Amino acid sequence: MEEAKLGRSSKFKRVCVFCGSSTGKRSCYQDAAVELGKELVARKVDLVYGGGNAGLMGLVSGAVHSGGGHVIGIIPRTLMHKEITGETVGEVKAVASMHQRKAEMAQHSDAFIALPGGYGTLEELLEVISWAQLGIHSKPVGLLNVDGYYNSLLAFVDKAVDDGFIQPFQRHIIVSSPSARDLVQKLEEYVPVQDAVVSRLRWEMVGYNFSPQTDIAR
Repeated sequence: MEEAKLGRSSKFKRVCVFCGSSTGKRSCYQDAAVELGKELVARKVDLVYGGGNAGLMGLVSGAVHSGGGHVIGIIPRTLMHKEITGETVGEVKAVASMHQRKAEMAQHSDAFIALPGGYGTLEELLEVISWAQLGIHSKPVGLLNVDGYYNSLLAFVDKAVDDGFIQPFQRHIIVSSPSARDLVQKLEEYVPVQDAVVSRLRWEMVGYNFSPQTDIAR
C-alpha cells in the first residue's frame, strides 16, 4: 500500500513504446495499452512513441497524458493525416521520414517496449534488437506479450538459436512478460548482453547522427 501512495521509482526517464495504429480485435490489447500507460505514470516515466492518436498509440499516450506524465510523439509528416485524428496530447514532433522517426525515438529513450502491432511495430522492434546485438546500444528491449501475442515470434527466435543463426546468449536481448508491471520491472533489472567479439559501435556508423545516451532535458 505504501508503494502505491509514494509511486514506484524507476531508473528510466523515458521509455519508447512501439504499437499499432489500430486497436486490434480483442479488448485485451486495448486494456494492455492503458495498463502500460498507467504503469509508466506510476513510475514517473515519460513516454516516447510514434505520435499518432489512433489505435493502441492513442490509448497508451492518452493514459500517460491523463495521468500527468509527459508524452513525446514523433511522426513523419506524410503520416499525420493517417495516424492523427482530432486533438493530440503532449508534445508532437513532425519529422521528414520513417528513418528519422526511428532515430529520434531511439535517441530520446532509455528502454523500448513493444505492444501488439503489425508490420510497422515489428520492423521498429527488430531494428532496436539488431542494434543491441551489434553493440550499438545497451538499452533493454521488452515485449508486452499480451495473451501470447508474441509467442510465435519468440518461437522463431528460439528456432534461430537452435539452428545457429542467433547466439544463445543473444536470446536474452529480448525480455518478455504478459504483465506491464512485471515487464517494466524486468527491464529495470536487465543486464546488457555483452559480445566480446563485436566492438562497441557508434550510432554515426549506422547513419544516425547522435549519441546513444538520452540528451533531452527532463
